[in-house]
Amino acid sequence: MYPLLLIRYGELSLKGKNRRVFENILLENIRKNLESVEHGPLTQTFGRIYLATNGNWRELAERLQSVFGIVSVSPVLKRDLDLDDIKAGAVAVVADTEGKTFKVETRRSNKAFPLTSPEISRVIGGHVLANFPHLQVDVHNPDFVLNVEVRQEGALLYSQIIPCLGGLPAGSSGKGLLLLSGGIDSPVAGFLAMKRGVQVEGLHFHSYPFTSERSKEKVIELARQLSRYNRRGSMKVWIAYFSEIQKALQQSSYPALSITLMRRFMLRIGTALAERERAYALITGDSLGQVASQTMESIHTINAVTAMPVYRPLIGLDKQEIVNLAVQIGTYETSILPYEDCCTVFVPKNPATRPTIEQALRAEAELDVDGLIEEAIAKTECVEVSFSEL
Repeated sequence: MYPLLLIRYGELSLKGKNRRVFENILLENIRKNLESVEHGPLTQTFGRIYLATNGNWRELAERLQSVFGIVSVSPVLKRDLDLDDIKAGAVAVVADTEGKTFKVETRRSNKAFPLTSPEISRVIGGHVLANFPHLQVDVHNPDFVLNVEVRQEGALLYSQIIPCLGGLPAGSSGKGLLLLSGGIDSPVAGFLAMKRGVQVEGLHFHSYPFTSERSKEKVIELARQLSRYNRRGSMKVWIAYFSEIQKALQQSSYPALSITLMRRFMLRIGTALAERERAYALITGDSLGQVASQTMESIHTINAVTAMPVYRPLIGLDKQEIVNLAVQIGTYETSILPYEDCCTVFVPKNPATRPTIEQALRAEAELDVDGLIEEAIAKTECVEVSFSEL
């Protein structure tokens, strides 16, 4: 019944001279997301995109709901610029819509059409009432709105508006490196960074044999689930060799600082890799005060090792809010699989909650910091995963 999906985008329309760049990235992400699904041509007019369906509009709409930059989609019936044809289309759309009250909203961008917008609404509303006696008009709080758009190419009719993710197209704001653990928080942080247009690559610290191969596979699966929201529906994951660093920290004279020192190593490695791969920020799953390494003092001391921006999208969220988002984006069930990562294997009994930079530097004086980082980066491997593999 619906040969078209109307795709709307919001913030992109405010981008001025750069608007075309954002639109092209959005179109690229849409095409990639729909690569394995049958569909017709994708066309664009000012401020909106149309996707021709092959009778599978529900499947296509579901796919589009995971593309950042899209505000909403609507299944659309197209009719000729003939009033009787528009009336027939209105009856077909209303017959497919649930509700007891309605109103008609008309937008007439084609000023050559003989009736004005209010006149079209009155005629179509009267025709609907004549064909559906159980319906009533409610202009203030209707159960549904019958939208009629009279454009140059024809009349478009629809009643459903399916909300999507909004935000900016992933990749339109540059590249960022996500410190991706196997937990609940970091995948959600990556998702929120993508919402603001960041093309995300993952960096995971693997400490075999202290952590199992299954823990690495778990992280790769999390990346695969996140890739549906990322640019081009794919995601690179860098697996950093972290075993020697963990061993060195276990022999340190400052056990209470081990988590602080570990995270300082992570930011150093992340910075070096980001600079090499031309990423412009690190992204972490820190939530202020959630654990010892996420107190104000800990974050200050950990952050001191890098001049690169560190984005913390979860900083003001509590655990339940983060869990709710993880469930929403589909990463929660994987995140709670019982495979430990390097952040949980060697947690000290009494971790420092207010470490200072001076204390961290004193502890690091015992370590071959540069050598350990160089070895970790040299042994780092890259895996690329794709949404199409799910």
